[in-house]
Amino acid sequence: MNQGRVNPAQTLETQGISELAEVHYNYREPALIEAALKRGEGTLGKGGAFLVTTGTHTGRSPKDKFVVRSPSVEDSIWWDNNAPMEAASFDLLEADMKAHMKGGKFFVQDLFGGADPAHRLDVRVVTELAWHGLFIRHLLRRPELKELDSFTPEYTIINCPSFKADPARHGCRSETVIAMNFDKKLILIGGTAYAGENKKSVFSLLNYLLPEKGIMPMHCSANHAPGNPADTAVFFGLSGTGKTTLSAEPGRTLIGDDEHGWSDRGSFNFEGGCYAKTINLSPTAEPEIYATTSKFGTVIENMIFDPETKDLDFDDDSLTANMRCAYPLHYISNASDTALGGHPKNVIMLTCDAFGVLPPIARLTPAQAMYHFLSGFTSKVAGTERGVTEPEPTFSTCFGAPFMPRRPEVYGKLLQEKIAKHGSTCWLVNTGWTGGAYGTGSRMPIRATRALLNAALDGSLDKGTFRKDANFGFEVPVSAEGVADVILDPRRTWDNPEAYDRQAAKLVTMFSENFEQYIPHIDADVKAAAIG
Repeated sequence: MNQGRVNPAQTLETQGISELAEVHYNYREPALIEAALKRGEGTLGKGGAFLVTTGTHTGRSPKDKFVVRSPSVEDSIWWDNNAPMEAASFDLLEADMKAHMKGGKFFVQDLFGGADPAHRLDVRVVTELAWHGLFIRHLLRRPELKELDSFTPEYTIINCPSFKADPARHGCRSETVIAMNFDKKLILIGGTAYAGENKKSVFSLLNYLLPEKGIMPMHCSANHAPGNPADTAVFFGLSGTGKTTLSAEPGRTLIGDDEHGWSDRGSFNFEGGCYAKTINLSPTAEPEIYATTSKFGTVIENMIFDPETKDLDFDDDSLTANMRCAYPLHYISNASDTALGGHPKNVIMLTCDAFGVLPPIARLTPAQAMYHFLSGFTSKVAGTERGVTEPEPTFSTCFGAPFMPRRPEVYGKLLQEKIAKHGSTCWLVNTGWTGGAYGTGSRMPIRATRALLNAALDGSLDKGTFRKDANFGFEVPVSAEGVADVILDPRRTWDNPEAYDRQAAKLVTMFSENFEQYIPHIDADVKAAAIG
């Protein structure tokens, strides 16, 4: 039984997926919620939000992600960062998953990855769970009804959480698997109900495909001045650094919160929605995001709630600190209708420094920007990945190593060329700790971060007085309106300045040792910007 609107020449049967009990094509939000409730996948919350838990997996499983090794991709994949899978193993995995699916009920969403029609990717997502269909419908771009009649998927994702992989048979690590085959244009996901694997699989695809077109794929949020897309800002950063919160600034137009491309025509969102962390979400500090948690269709993932009133507990992380909400972009009142921006005027690199060493904001030269982009220093935040229970310092190149199929220098060079061509101003912003390291200091006040960012974006900060940082060589403002001077000098925020010096020296050494791997692949100006 096939239900819903679909290109009759592009049914699952034409893709070799047959003998399913039911296939529900391109259901809209009410029908997906109705199906999910009927199947007992979750609970209806306030305002029609859908409340769900994901079981064992409450974050991504990066160690269970594989790329099929074949001659067509052998020389272009960064194999040190992408675990290989043999083609024969993938073929067995595909056959076994399709056999497992027989007699089951599945949901299909035909969607676009990319707001720019010239560069978008047509993606079909086949899900065992109805709420996964709702999630990915929020997170990707939704075609018009008439576009579905001729929709032809370029890539297909099959997500079947009830399927358990066999490491010995399928060449993987555990019962959980995320396997990407560029030759077959197919991604298989099994053994995990964490919905984020769906959207990050599309991001990984675009990260591989777009550089060949001269388009820079970016793990960043983006916004622009009201009515002025030429004044666009992008915010690089890993989960937990503030991409979603800081880009949803009421005084600017939101382009998107996580994934974007930078082409010769400007910037564009890959997605059609947002996936925001809700731990300690504040109606005062983040009113727009907070409001989405009680809107129709918003997916509330792994949050504790009152069984009678359905009130959400934003402070209870007993399931995970990685509790999240997924909602369509238009739920943010100042979101762009087109999800298109200009060439970024400001490039902001967000880091969550658990050492308490970095200043809240620093101005970077283009070479320093490349250094910090390739370094990708931040701290993994509790719950973002399995096994991470407290912040850990890490270097994740390009602020998104888990999603980078190609070597980091490919993305670094693309970004360097675009910054040079369009004259972007680059900033490093620390949303981590001040007054001491994690466990001693405190998290950077979000009001101070916002005030500094606003001053950077409106140009007033650039006109002030700067000092050269003794440890990293970048420029740090000595004052900013609405921000205490002391917070701009991390050493002054510590009770023991000598302890700060030791901590700073330790971090400088970590940067230098990490960056040695890029020295053979970079230009002289970036080498000169390297510290140590």
